[in-house]
Amino acid sequence: MHGLVIDNSIVMSWCFADEANQYDDDVLESLKYIRAIVPCIWPLEVGNVLVVAERKGRLKHIDSIKFWELLSELPIDVEQELSEKMIRNIFILAREAQLSTYDASYLELAIRKDLPLAT
Repeated sequence: MHGLVIDNSIVMSWCFADEANQYDDDVLESLKYIRAIVPCIWPLEVGNVLVVAERKGRLKHIDSIKFWELLSELPIDVEQELSEKMIRNIFILAREAQLSTYDASYLELAIRKDLPLAT
């Protein structure tokens, strides 16, 4: 059973020391006790941040690989399905909350699963 939905901004703070804060560290610590779930776009978002960081010289390729390995060891499940109904709900949430559809996908998942959203 899942305990929370984790937004990608939280996850990426674990990769970059200058973005770390106590809240994000506490979310990571909580994964010792609960499982998290993320929407199906999450691996693409993580990958994009890592690739851009490499291009900007902020991260070495080997560090990206190590971070992926770290993430694969954490109890984070990627939702594998994206139905038409979910897409419609994501669009509605994005419009109403003035979010990107990417951010709204995390909110939609949290609402649908009745889980807290760490963001």
